[in-house]
Amino acid sequence: MVPAKKIMTKDVIVVHPQTPIYEAMSRLTGNAISGLPVVDDAGRLVGMITEKDVLRILINANIGAQDKVQDFMTRDVISFEEDASATTICEFFMKNPIRRVPITKDGKLTGIVSRRDIIGLILESRNKLSRF
Repeated sequence: MVPAKKIMTKDVIVVHPQTPIYEAMSRLTGNAISGLPVVDDAGRLVGMITEKDVLRILINANIGAQDKVQDFMTRDVISFEEDASATTICEFFMKNPIRRVPITKDGKLTGIVSRRDIIGLILESRNKLSRF
């Protein structure tokens, strides 16, 4: 069993609930990622902001520069603990349209695992097996 902490991205780009929404959107596009964990000042996971969350800006004329991440973020976030197995996370990805999951320890964000991380693990495992 490979735990999430072995495959997760540890240097996670995050935003805070009070981050201006357009700054969050710039971080998404500037880093070519589709979602950002939202953390409080103590580093606790409080939400996620994704490309899909901000799409409604285009159709809502009342949204302005003063709007914050907290106005758009998903608050009910599915996350996994550091010791969750990569297989468990893979099964979750196969059953859900979610592309990335935050990884936590004692409620604090420690990393993120994406579908691409799971694919990398599969390729790495295949390469190890093909050597025998």
